[in-house]
Amino acid sequence: MKCEELLSRLNEYVDGTIDPAICDAFKEHLAGCDPCQVVVDNIRKTITLYKEGQPYELPVAFRERLHEALRQRWKEKHRPVTHP
Repeated sequence: MKCEELLSRLNEYVDGTIDPAICDAFKEHLAGCDPCQVVVDNIRKTITLYKEGQPYELPVAFRERLHEALRQRWKEKHRPVTHP
């Protein structure tokens, strides 16, 4: 199995709906491919965090920058229309 095939079947693997024969090839590929291991591990961690549903407190400086960026985008999108 090549990396591209593994990535194209990633959702099936994570969901547990992948064909068992393909699952074996998937596991074999993961055993020897560090980049694909990183991708799968990150997806597993993301799913675990999401399922736990615990809020994550953003750092204050980041939260303030995010809020300011959102306000600026809103203002740009909802700018009053002026007619000449």
